Amino acid sequence: MSVPSTMRALQQTSFNGPRDLHLITDAPVPVPGPGEILIRVTAAGVNFADISQAHGFS
Repeated sequence: MSVPSTMRALQQTSFNGPRDLHLITDAPVPVPGPGEILIRVTAAGVNFADISQAHGFS
């Protein structure tokens, strides 16, 4: 299986909540270091704890 050079990612630059999330469509794929592995995520969800953290309440 080949590893792409870019990936999609969500970036949050403030604690204004989820509306501040920005989709980055060409983020570089991280390179795993010693003792690490790279996992391909095909689907992800957001729950109450994620929203609380996005607002800075963690």
